[in-house]
Amino acid sequence: MKIKNQLQGLPPYQPGKSMEEVKQQYGLTDVIKLASNENPYGSSPTVKKAIVQVLDQLELYPDGYARILRKEVARHLGVKETQLLFGNGSDEVIQILCRAFLSAETNTVMAAPTFPQYRHNAVIEGAEIREIPLVDGCHDLSSMLAAIDEQTRIVWVCNPNNPTGTYVDEQQLSAFLQQVPKHVLVVLDEAYYEYVTAEDYPETVPLLNEYHNLMILRTFSKAYGLASLRIGYGVANEALIQQVEPAREPFNTSSVAQAAALAALSDQTFIQQCVSKNKQELEKFYRFCQEHRLSYYPSETNFILIDFGIEGNRVFQYLLEKGMIVRSGNALGFPTSVRITIGSEEQNQKLFQVLGQMLKETQLV
Repeated sequence: MKIKNQLQGLPPYQPGKSMEEVKQQYGLTDVIKLASNENPYGSSPTVKKAIVQVLDQLELYPDGYARILRKEVARHLGVKETQLLFGNGSDEVIQILCRAFLSAETNTVMAAPTFPQYRHNAVIEGAEIREIPLVDGCHDLSSMLAAIDEQTRIVWVCNPNNPTGTYVDEQQLSAFLQQVPKHVLVVLDEAYYEYVTAEDYPETVPLLNEYHNLMILRTFSKAYGLASLRIGYGVANEALIQQVEPAREPFNTSSVAQAAALAALSDQTFIQQCVSKNKQELEKFYRFCQEHRLSYYPSETNFILIDFGIEGNRVFQYLLEKGMIVRSGNALGFPTSVRITIGSEEQNQKLFQVLGQMLKETQLV
C-alpha cells in the first residue's frame, strides 16, 4: 500500500504529557498544566446543566446544521445564520478550507512561526507553502502581500498570533485587506479574540460586508473553556460559506458540544470575569520578567512567550519535574523561549516561585 507522498515524513501532532503521566513519572501528587492555553477557570456553571439535559439522547445523531446554536451565534455576532460554518474545533474549519481551496497547483501564504495547523493541512493537500518570517514577533504584512501571486489561494493571519501573542492592529489590517487580490481568501484566525483588550484591535465582523474574500475563525476552546468538546466556527460572506460547506463532514459537531457552546455563549458575564482576571495575572508576568530582566512579547491572549536565554527544553524539563507543564519554544520556532498559559492567581504564584529558584540555580539573575 502507498499513501500520499505528502504524508511521508510529515510528523503527526505530538500531544504533551498528560497530568497523570507527569504525576506517575515524577512521583508527584499535584500537577499544574499551563501548556495549552486552556481557561484555568473552566467554563460557565451553566454548561454542566446544559450537558446533563442532552445525556439521555446520546443514541441520536446531532443536528448536523447546529440550528439552535447557529441562530444564537448569528445573533451574538450580528450576522446571518447562513454566514456560519461550524467545525470540530476551529482546527477542523482550517482543514475544511484547505480541502476546499488548496491543491498541488496552488500556494498559500502564512507567517512563521504561527499556528502550525495551517502548514500541516496545506502540506497534506500538496500546496506550496510560502512562510514569511515574523518581524519582532509580528506579522510582516507587506512581505506577505509580496508573496501573493495568481496561484495563491489562502493567506493566513493569526490575530493575535500564536505563539507570540502579538496582534495586527486596525490600521495595519485595513491597509492589508485593501491590497489582497480578490481571488485570494484571507483567513483571520481569532481564537483568542475574547481575551484582547487593545483599543486598536480590529473589529472584523463588519468587514465581511466589504470583503467577500474574508473569513474569520473563532472557537469555544479558549475563553469559553470547552476545549475538550471541540467546537469552533468560521464566519464569512454567505456565498463563500455555501461554496465551502460541501467540504464539511456531516454531524461534525456533537450534541453535547452544541448544547455546551449554547450555554457558554449565553453567559458573557463569566467571560468578562475571566478576561479581567487574565489581564490582572498577565501584568504579574510582565513584572516578573522585568524584575528578572527576561525578554517577552506583550500579549493580547491568555499566554505569554518568555525568552530565558537558555534552551527552552531545559526550562521545560526543570518545570516538569516540579509539577508544572508548559510549552517549550523549541517546537514553536523560539528555541530559547517557553510559552506559558496565564493560570489562576494561585497557579501563577507557585510558578513564579519555581521559576525564581530556577533562575538562581542557572545564575541568570
